[in-house]
This record gives sequence, C-alpha cells and structure tokens, in this order.
Amino acid sequence: MQPAETHYKNLLIVTVKQFPKTHLAAASTLAAILCLALILFPSENAEATRQVKTYVELKPSIDTEALTHIEGITDSLRSSDTTSDTSDPVPPVAAAPEEPAATPDNRKEYVVKSGDSLSIIFQRAGLNDRDLYELINTSPEAKELRRIKPGEVIVFDLDDNNKLEQLTYIKNQLTSFQFTRTEKNFQFSKLEREPEIRVAFRHATINSSLFLAGKNAGLASPVVMELANIFAWDIDFAQDIQRGDQFKVMYEEKYLDNKKIGNGAVLAVEFVNKNKTYKAVRYTDKEGYTNYYTPEGESMRKAFLRMPIDFARISSHFNLNRKHPVLHTIRAHKGTDYAAPRGTPIKAAGDGKVIHAGRKGGYGNTVIIQHGQGYQTLYAHMHNFGRDIKTGSRVRQGQVIGYVGTTGLSTGPHLHYEFHVNGVPRNPLTVELPKSVAINNDEKARFKAQTQSLVAQLDQYEASTQLALAESVKPNVN
Repeated sequence: MQPAETHYKNLLIVTVKQFPKTHLAAASTLAAILCLALILFPSENAEATRQVKTYVELKPSIDTEALTHIEGITDSLRSSDTTSDTSDPVPPVAAAPEEPAATPDNRKEYVVKSGDSLSIIFQRAGLNDRDLYELINTSPEAKELRRIKPGEVIVFDLDDNNKLEQLTYIKNQLTSFQFTRTEKNFQFSKLEREPEIRVAFRHATINSSLFLAGKNAGLASPVVMELANIFAWDIDFAQDIQRGDQFKVMYEEKYLDNKKIGNGAVLAVEFVNKNKTYKAVRYTDKEGYTNYYTPEGESMRKAFLRMPIDFARISSHFNLNRKHPVLHTIRAHKGTDYAAPRGTPIKAAGDGKVIHAGRKGGYGNTVIIQHGQGYQTLYAHMHNFGRDIKTGSRVRQGQVIGYVGTTGLSTGPHLHYEFHVNGVPRNPLTVELPKSVAINNDEKARFKAQTQSLVAQLDQYEASTQLALAESVKPNVN
C-alpha cells in the first residue's frame, strides 16, 4: 500500500471513531433507506428512460409474412375465375399495418378499421371525395363498398399522376370485388377462389358434455352443433346423454394456400348412446336436396323433433298424478318442463299450422300447433312470441316460435311442452314419433353407390385408430 493511501485510511478511521456508535448506526440505517427508496421510487428522468426503453423494445415491426399473404391473395384473385358455392363464413384476410405496404406499381393496401368509412380510406390513399364520387356514380355495383367491415382489405392501384386505375375490395380470402377504369366508367368484376376440400376424422368419448368432448377432440362448435342436429329426432341431448357415450365423425375442412380457413359439411357420423348405435350419411338427391339418412336409406329427419329446445334441463316429467307446485293440489302434468334461461329460443317440433297464439289461463303465453291429422303440440309459459307467429300462421320444423319465460302459473322460467295424439296427451320423451319419407326405390341404387363408401371410410377410420392404439401400448420386448 502506498504511503498516501495509508495516510488517508488512518485519517478516515480516526474520524469515524470520533462519532458515537448510536450515531453511526443511525447513519447506516438512513443510508440503507435512501438506497431502497432510489430503487423503488426512481426519479422522473429515470422512470421516463425506462418507459421509453420498454416502448422501443416492444414496438411491433411490420409483419412481412402477413403482407406477403395479402399480396398473394390479391394476385391469385386477379388470375382466378372459379366459383364457390360455400355458405360457411370465411375468416377475414390476414392483418396488415395501418400504413400502406410498399408495393410496386403505385399500389396501396389498407385494412378496414373500426370507425372507417370509404371517404376516410380514400383520403389515406391520397384520393379525395371527387374520386370516390366518380367510382360510385359510374359503377352501380360499387354499393358493395358501403358494406365494408373491419378486417377487410381495400387495394388501390394508381397511375403516375395519382389517378385511380383500379380498386380491389377483398371481402375475405375467397371473394373479392374489382373495379377497373375504362374510357367511360369503372368496370365491375367479382372474383372468387375455390378452397381445397380435405376429409377429416374425429372420435370422442363423452365424460361430461357433448360440447366439451367435441372440443377435446378438436372439433369446432358448429360441427358439434351439426352433429346434434342430425340426431335431434332420436336423441334428447339434455336427457339421454350418459358418461361413456361415444361419437365419431367424418367431415370436410376447407384449405386455402395450405392453411385451414373453415369447415365444410358433415359427411358421415356415428353416435353410440346407451349402448345403442346410430349412423347417418349425407346425401344429395337428383333434385338437389341434401339430407341425412341411415345407411339403409331411412331419413334421419322425423316428422317431429324429440325436444323443441336445445340443451335444456328437464325440471319436471310427464306425470298424470303430479302435485302442482303452485296450487298444491293433485293435478295432471300433461307434458315435460324444460328449465332454461329467460329468452332461450323455442322451436316448432314439426311442420304445421298455429291454431292458438296468445294467453291461455295458467299456461300464460301459449302456442298450439296442429300437425296434420291427429297430432298437436303445445308450448306454454313463453316470455314472448317469435316473429310473425300468430293464430293461423304456418310454421316449419325448427322455426323459432317463441322464447322461454315464466308467464302464467309458473315458479321460474321454463318451457312446458305437451304432445297430443288424437286429443290424448302423451309423454313427449317416449312417444313413438312418425318417420319422414325414406329414399325412393328408383333412387336407392344411386344412394347406395354414393354413401356406402362414406360408411366404409368411417368404419375403416375406427379400425385404424384401434390398431394404432394397440400398437402404441404393446410392451417393448427388446
């Protein structure tokens, strides 16, 4: 150690020893508190520096992959003249930055944002209301542009003088509308792409609910709902489902540029409920009507739905000797009560004519439907009626005729549903429902030719799945 350093060290020790120990302890404590305060409560400059740093690090960069995807859609739309008859909703085009992409030939692309109007988007592209007025006035089809929604894309192609040469409205990944300038006006064309259809299989065992089993199997909710609709005439999905029930389904998936964009039709499905197996296949007849049938050609659609409300809980069964919960007297309960939240839709169990729509004593708001000769259904305690439902109106099976309520003598919101055969009330859960029309004899050969392969594929999928499962659990003998 150098002499100077030794001198200063000794001087510091002598100075510190002059202070009482209590003062030194207090000073040490104060210093520690000050250090902690600086850590927890930095100065405004320090805090501002930290916030700016975080902002810079988290600021999103331009997603070049998304831009490439949009440009690919636009280019493909220009060269495509195919059509699609799909009715499924198509996901919006991939998101792009708010500023136009750096594309060649004076092209500018904008994603429609919430609150946007055509005028605002035209201004972003460097155009004015006169340009917009010219497009709207010279092309009647430009009214489609008034329906723009967030997530959709507008593409402007401008010339060297910043004049609009072409506008492309990309509605979704399959459909776009194009307006191209001619000498007198803008020429309109609708461009559509055809998705690639792939067949998918799913199998599930129900442990708690149909929807949860479907979700765990990777099925989208609309596919599960369609599965329930197919078997709605045979299975009460509120009452009949049990732990251990199984289903397997073969359905279409739609792909575009090797990416899934949605689901198509259910082609074949099997449901095992209470150890009873139900099978259904999709078939389009010579007239173009599509329906689901058993492999033998019997229609899955019956004259009546087994239950007129989806996934509701039965709160009271058919019982001709039941004690009334309000009157506290023995009074026949001529139907089935389905407890459900107020406002739940109620569907017509079958085609027919409304012979009563209004108040009916203790039933409250009630609809009664006559179904041909010998059959009537009654729906009571409604909150209100469906659109255009009135005495004398015709209804179709599955049409919403009202909404669950608690009018009349009712202790809570529910639907009271009755099924009458030749004027006699029957248990809606057990009454034998008349069947619908089966495949005509002159069309059975065509039906077999188209549907047997679907059933075979569904069975083959089950066998291959079981084989793969058996292979996976084999003991390793090596």
